[in-house]
Amino acid sequence: MAKILSGRDLADKMKQEYKKEIEQMKQQHNVVPGLAVVLIGDNPASLSYVKLKEKACAEVGIVSHDHKFNTDYKEEELLKLINDLNNNNNIHGILVQLPLPDHINEEKVLYAIDPGKDVDGFHPVNVGKMMIGGSCFLPCTPHGIQQLLVRNDIEIQGKHVVIIGRSNIVGKPLAMILIQKKPGANATVTLCHTRTKNIQEITRTADILVAAVGRPHTVTKDMVKQGAVVIDVGVNRVEDKTRKRGYRLVGDVDFEEVSEKASAITPVPGGVGPMTISMLLHNTIQAAKKHAGIE
Repeated sequence: MAKILSGRDLADKMKQEYKKEIEQMKQQHNVVPGLAVVLIGDNPASLSYVKLKEKACAEVGIVSHDHKFNTDYKEEELLKLINDLNNNNNIHGILVQLPLPDHINEEKVLYAIDPGKDVDGFHPVNVGKMMIGGSCFLPCTPHGIQQLLVRNDIEIQGKHVVIIGRSNIVGKPLAMILIQKKPGANATVTLCHTRTKNIQEITRTADILVAAVGRPHTVTKDMVKQGAVVIDVGVNRVEDKTRKRGYRLVGDVDFEEVSEKASAITPVPGGVGPMTISMLLHNTIQAAKKHAGIE
């Protein structure tokens, strides 16, 4: 059986590191990191995710400023709020929870956030810096995947990483992070997607296989090389009448089958998800340090 790469356990360990770091910032510099979380509408997944982020902030000592609005909240009001948050010295990070309602231009909103407070790493300034290997806020899920590999002593340098999925949130930025000429990177990366031909032939060459497609059990045993490391980014609800809530969460990988063949694998839930939140905390702390001029 494969080694289970628990993002939950690692994230808990990292929270303790963050807590000490924030205590030092408070004592030595009188600085407390502040994160503004903006949620519009009542999307169940978004509500759940924001709740987890707020809980994590409270655990480490980050002050979470919540801004929750109904679905009919106007775009111009949201842009004014972001401008106010950009100019608020107590706010070091701004997170606008996606997806936004259809009447709000997502691109316009994300571009309005000060790049120095863009703790999600979605602003084109940060994306551009990531592309050239500059100092910037890295997107939380890809950065979390990198940390999960590094902190479990999984070699990335010289390995073939195959990523299934080319989203701006996971696939593309993860490829950019792992291909850099830096520690914890230096991989050869292949990016696959829905138009990739003979995808199984490519995935079977992967030393590290990352599934980020948003479809349950897309990656099966025959797609994985013996001894590969498998990272499952997907979180999908499937009907399960034996459960009280009527469903269960599964990943993009057929965990039971693939874990017999992989050397290491992430579970769902409890794998990549907690690491995403952990890196959001990391980015917020770094934003607060930069704002206060702390090395």
